[in-house]
Amino acid sequence: MEFTRLEIEIAEGIGTIWLNRPEKRNALDRTMVEELRAAVETLGADETVRAIVLGGRGTAFCAGADLDYIRRMAEFTVLDNMDDSAALAATLRAIHEVPKPTIARVHGPALAGGCGLATVCDIVVASEEASFGYTEVRIGFIPAIVMAFLIRKVPQIQARELVLSGRVIDAREARERGLVTTVTEGGIEGLDAHIRSVTDPIVAASASAVALTKQMLTALDGMPLDSALDYAARMNALTRMTPDCQQGIAKFLKKS
Repeated sequence: MEFTRLEIEIAEGIGTIWLNRPEKRNALDRTMVEELRAAVETLGADETVRAIVLGGRGTAFCAGADLDYIRRMAEFTVLDNMDDSAALAATLRAIHEVPKPTIARVHGPALAGGCGLATVCDIVVASEEASFGYTEVRIGFIPAIVMAFLIRKVPQIQARELVLSGRVIDAREARERGLVTTVTEGGIEGLDAHIRSVTDPIVAASASAVALTKQMLTALDGMPLDSALDYAARMNALTRMTPDCQQGIAKFLKKS
């Protein structure tokens, strides 16, 4: 499909989705939300893509909701608001569940909905200049949808302060609180070099094993131990029957 808010690049097994509204600091509107879901689903189904990187053009990763869109929201009916909220939930869920590792490339502000986009990615790599904040409460709104993911990612004692205060924090504090995987030095070059060091091993690994591992990470979250072990045993047995596993075992035995 044609995208008006995004740019898509595919190279060497990596699909990169660029939020491409630099003049609006990549602010989210309904069009971008729907395009982002479509892009994630398309790259998720592309067998040549082994990992997905989400980044932003210009000075910001994503500064939250578009101001013009917020103004129009004031005139929405209840049904309009429900439909709009469902679209955002579907997009965040698509990023969270796509069977490819997702890496947020955060080089500037990631605020409100933009912080939500980073939250649902598997790996978050941020430059020293990046900042993060669930700032919705400042304007009487709430980070309702992203909280469903946030409380599964960081301890509640951290999540509560972040969403109740709306405070903006720098990249190093975000890492300390569990929102960021790695903080990089060296500006954009250092950021991209580290992302490459993350994606290279993913590209080299078994696609089916990576997909099944991500599926398990999602399914095991909050599952009781007995159910988790039963599920894990069944997934262990299933994985042994995949072509990648059988070929990998054969190569290992041949070397030994």
